[in-house]
Amino acid sequence: MSGRGWALFALMSVIWGIPYLMIKVVVEGVSVPVLVFARTAVGAAVLLPLALRGGGLAGLRPYWRPLAAFAALEIIVPWWLLSDAERHLTSSMTGLLIAASPIVAAVLSRLTANAERLSAVRWAGLAVGLAGVAVLAGPQLHGGAPWPIAEVLLAAACYATAPLIAAHWLRDVPALPMTAACLGLAALVYTPPAAMTWPDALPAGRVLAALAGLAIVCTALAFIVFFALIREVGTSRALVFTYVNPAVAVTAGVLVLNEPLTATILASFALILGGSVLATASQSGDKNETTTASQADGNEATASQAGENETAASQVGDGNEAGAARQAPAPERAPAGC
Repeated sequence: MSGRGWALFALMSVIWGIPYLMIKVVVEGVSVPVLVFARTAVGAAVLLPLALRGGGLAGLRPYWRPLAAFAALEIIVPWWLLSDAERHLTSSMTGLLIAASPIVAAVLSRLTANAERLSAVRWAGLAVGLAGVAVLAGPQLHGGAPWPIAEVLLAAACYATAPLIAAHWLRDVPALPMTAACLGLAALVYTPPAAMTWPDALPAGRVLAALAGLAIVCTALAFIVFFALIREVGTSRALVFTYVNPAVAVTAGVLVLNEPLTATILASFALILGGSVLATASQSGDKNETTTASQADGNEATASQAGENETAASQVGDGNEAGAARQAPAPERAPAGC
């Protein structure tokens, strides 16, 4: 990989690893609808002119139904769930739980038609990854806070399901117009609830700074860098950065927000990451190359498919969104920015 490729890789590892930190700060001062609206509106404002200049938006009309479904599962629903969950969970825990998306996606891939049988290694990965989720979520469930955990796991399920739509119905849709349209649709959906919950007073400076970073850096800039990374190193290698995102999320939460770094977090991190690697490993007989990417919203993120002609799966990421590590079952696995 070239020096430019490594630089873009490192940049994406950070950009889609820190949204969880920023979401945690933002929800202290604004409502969830305002947060998601700001992310999507700014992202759309940056990407839509680029998509219009390329003339790609005109070709989206025949795909409006799968596009709407994809936007709902990749941005509209999970970015709400993640942001609401972080009102109660640490950013570190959220970043680790959303990293289970590839494990969910592996299960969905097995259940879909024409799916390959899972090898023993992949089954082991599923077991290890689910054990990591249990280790991490167990104390919270025992302590009487099941809903925030459920919200993150539901977001992970959304991130795992969205690429199924992209793989089957949006394969021929260019990545940039698809991402811009999804962000624009999400912004429209969140406009009424954001207006109804708009803050009466100006939020604190750190809240505004985090919101600006989330919208500009982790959403708008993230997709521009992501597309550049795909062009530089290809889809499969580009999506490897999502394995680094959980480590960035945990490190940022510990260093910036003084969140605890416990033995439970370290153990669950090793189990979830190791399980994700095993659950998405290539196996003999695969007809299509698969690679992993979460977290995302964060937000945000969307999955978009990338082929040789740059019709790749791209995710909006609460990037965060995510990612987070997310996968598309049959031709490609895509990221998420959370």
